[in-house]
Amino acid sequence: MNNTTTAARSAANFISPEAVMRIKDLEWRARVIMEGARHGLHRSPYHGFSVEFTEYRQYTPGDDPRYLDWRLVARRDRFYVRKFEDETNLRCHLLVDHSRSMDFTSLSYTKADYANTLAATLAYFLSRQSDAVGLLTFDESVRNYLPARSRPGHLRRLMHLLEQPSAGATTDLELPLQQIVQLVRKRGLMILISDLLAPIQSLEKNLGYLVARGHEVLLFHVLDPAEVEFPFDKPAHFLDVETGREFLIDPQSARAGYLENVQRHLQAIESICARLGIRLHRFTTDQSLELALHDFLRARMNHRAHRTRRNERAA
Repeated sequence: MNNTTTAARSAANFISPEAVMRIKDLEWRARVIMEGARHGLHRSPYHGFSVEFTEYRQYTPGDDPRYLDWRLVARRDRFYVRKFEDETNLRCHLLVDHSRSMDFTSLSYTKADYANTLAATLAYFLSRQSDAVGLLTFDESVRNYLPARSRPGHLRRLMHLLEQPSAGATTDLELPLQQIVQLVRKRGLMILISDLLAPIQSLEKNLGYLVARGHEVLLFHVLDPAEVEFPFDKPAHFLDVETGREFLIDPQSARAGYLENVQRHLQAIESICARLGIRLHRFTTDQSLELALHDFLRARMNHRAHRTRRNERAA
């Protein structure tokens, strides 16, 4: 059975976004999603992201035999043990878009509801592992910044900032990315959650700053299904929520051009992420949030496996 079929069958058991969004408390939403995801993950090997393999050294009497690499023994007929760099915790920052475009919806909940719940779930998951989680919310400017911490009460403060309503209008991706580069000096994980409905001419440059600083970057691109499919069929007034301008549009004549522009925009984002080595996860808000968590965990495991293979080759 291929991975797509397995994921599709597992998704049937996931909790619907509508059911999750009925829960008013953001922290409780995160717990519910975590429980739902666990059923799909079975016995997960995803625990302990903060212990990273660094190199090999030859076995000496008294070393813990659990760290022997038996594949290397088979290849070289010598005993080697793995050395690890045991950091105090993973340092993760969530960069969450709180611009007015995130308030758009064709469902019973908004993109902002979906993005905030996703961010809360990731924060809850990481905090359960004693990892340090921080938050930066933005629109046309940086609204809130909370440094990465793992101390008691920090998660509740993070949830409170996520629950604050959108205050700004337009989306400016340049300023928050520049500011997070200045604020966070130690290497860590950066997770950007946004609809990316903004000019992306400078996106590659600013994401490149994060990558150049040694951060691992994940991008969760959140869109409403109506923004992707443009299901409208009758002339109507459309309101640009970020500028306040109103347009009378005939969907029949506008659909082809709109869909072409959307695809061009999405492909540009994909190309930027591919060039920078950033993992891109795109979701429409009718998809189960457990799938987003599963993709996050898979990305983390792939990242660790890549680092291990690279260090093995170096050894």
